Amino acid sequence: MTNLNPETTQPAAKRFSSFIADSDALIKAAQELRYRVFAREMGAKLKSAGEELDYDEIDAYCDHLIVYDNQKNKIAGYTRLLNHEQALALGRFYSQDEFDLSPILALPGRFLEIGRTCVDPDYRGGAVLTTLWSALAHYALEGGYQYLLGCASITPGPSGYAVDAVFRHIDTKNIAPIELKTAPTIPVPPHLRCQRDESGIPPLLKAYLRFGALVCGEPFWDADFNCMDLLMLMPLEQLGERYSKHYLKDGQTANESENSALL
Repeated sequence: MTNLNPETTQPAAKRFSSFIADSDALIKAAQELRYRVFAREMGAKLKSAGEELDYDEIDAYCDHLIVYDNQKNKIAGYTRLLNHEQALALGRFYSQDEFDLSPILALPGRFLEIGRTCVDPDYRGGAVLTTLWSALAHYALEGGYQYLLGCASITPGPSGYAVDAVFRHIDTKNIAPIELKTAPTIPVPPHLRCQRDESGIPPLLKAYLRFGALVCGEPFWDADFNCMDLLMLMPLEQLGERYSKHYLKDGQTANESENSALL
């Protein structure tokens, strides 16, 4: 993916730009957004909370994909990319801290993992997540990766975590076959699960499902982030088909109806 610099982007040409952060200042601004969303909004317990940043040792190995508002000169959306070669240098994928990935990593091909996906509250319900997915698809297809890995979080509703209700909304075609099922390193405590459908499918999970991703078994209990993570696996040939259909038509990004469906 071509690295763009916000300082050289023409604001009048396009409201949002997507690019890989190419400076420490941009990465720090992204870590500040992550802190606001995960610590302040979700109540995550971050080791770096005293600095009002969200960062860890994995950041140094990753590419940081940003959606930038050229009119307001700020980061509107973000996701962290750990590609196959970067994971080899690190020694693991981030998801391996939460799941036994051996059934998935036995698949032939190269993997791209995404994480820490977040959108500034001022931009939810608009085009930012769609722009982020378009840039992600471009990065994945240009890099020649075969599979996308990532986690979709379930946050608590008024009565608890509606894990079972979310599963009832997932089409059987989005459930991974038994040979690709993964076991969480920390299963969800039974007393935290609730049957009531109070919040529907979370936006990021909805986006994964829309692109044909598979839910690979039971969720991981992330006490630090106050959420439950579902491991998602997406064969990137499916993403390529959806990307060509929805994002490359007439040289445009997704239209408003698609934005609403994703968010």
